[in-house]
Amino acid sequence: MRPSTKTLARKMISAGVCAAAFLIASATVSLAEPALQSHCNDLAPAPVATVDLPGRPFSIVATPDGCWVFVSLTSAEPRSNGIAVLRRSAGTITIDQIYPIAGRRDRAPLRPGPSGMVMTHDSRLLIAANDDEVLFLDVPSMVASKANPVVGRMSDGKGAGSFYVNVTKDDARLFVSDEYAESITVIDLVRARRSHYDSSAIVGKIPVGVTSISLTFSPDERWLYTTSEIAGASWGWPIVCPPDRADRSRFPNPEVPEGAVIVINVRQASTDPANAVVARVPAGCSPVRLARSRDGASLWVSARRSDAVLAFDAARLINHRLHARIRSVPVGTAPVGIAALPDGKHIVVANSNRITADPNDSQTVSVIDIEKVLSGAPAVVGAIQAGAFPREFGFSPDGRTLFLGNYLSQTLQLIDLKRLSIAAK
Repeated sequence: MRPSTKTLARKMISAGVCAAAFLIASATVSLAEPALQSHCNDLAPAPVATVDLPGRPFSIVATPDGCWVFVSLTSAEPRSNGIAVLRRSAGTITIDQIYPIAGRRDRAPLRPGPSGMVMTHDSRLLIAANDDEVLFLDVPSMVASKANPVVGRMSDGKGAGSFYVNVTKDDARLFVSDEYAESITVIDLVRARRSHYDSSAIVGKIPVGVTSISLTFSPDERWLYTTSEIAGASWGWPIVCPPDRADRSRFPNPEVPEGAVIVINVRQASTDPANAVVARVPAGCSPVRLARSRDGASLWVSARRSDAVLAFDAARLINHRLHARIRSVPVGTAPVGIAALPDGKHIVVANSNRITADPNDSQTVSVIDIEKVLSGAPAVVGAIQAGAFPREFGFSPDGRTLFLGNYLSQTLQLIDLKRLSIAAK
């Protein structure tokens, strides 16, 4: 670790803003000693706290005991790419270690390092998408600050653009969204671990649309939902969406078709990935992220070029596709990150303003009332102040703390949902 990074790694959280009420729940297995664990989820001094990071944050994953938080860091500066290991204790958070991970240098533009991450349910592996490969890191080694926690690498194809990852509850199947290959790679994770991550563990690929991103399971894991930012050329969908640029008013003609929510049969994907797609449903202009309501009845999609969040009836996606979309909710500019809060009543979406954002800008997170959406009432009930290009969310395992990565500000926000005060829109 470079001296400048080490200095930064000991910075304590700086606190800021606000106070009010959301109900939460949850807990699981521990990686820390009981005496240490008892202080991992202590309250921070203020309802909103901010951690400075040495790179641009993407995915945010916490250990089941809440004592450690892993943040993937991506940027055009190779020395800033990696995975940060943050320690939570007694209401404070510090950067304990940063493991550098390079992006590819043989293609322009340079892929900026690790993006989506997931932890296996046995808490042993942290799995990270990293351009044309998937990285497997040993979690106990990371929390013990060992030199090299990478235990395996697996390529899912040159030029694939591995972006997001997710794993089934039994840790048997790993799914990787390939942003550039218009596919989702299916990996037999049990076989991968036994074979020391040999590529023979790849089951196959699920064909999807352009820029496949999100990977979200139904509660029973019968279905896997993904988004494709633009419909596949062979689908024949009409051109209806505006250019992806700030000065859209100068370019009034539509440029691309809508994107889609795609439904995948998980069981079939495990044996016959090429034929596992069961539904493709139009989902606005550039749908990029997807969240499932706590009960699994509804799906929520951030449609970036539409400046909106779209709500879908999960059951109708398969049986009544033309009537699956419930409503479109206007939010801020270029929404990206989206999450369902543990209270079961609210959705939060990060208004990225990603094209024109400056590192010194501040954006907002819109808070949406689910019941108001379903009833047709005005549904955006407030906003949370964020940094520049708020991009991804995560949660502490007890559900009380919402993590938000501000990509251009290079900060991580910790938001106490029980003490949060939402500014009226």
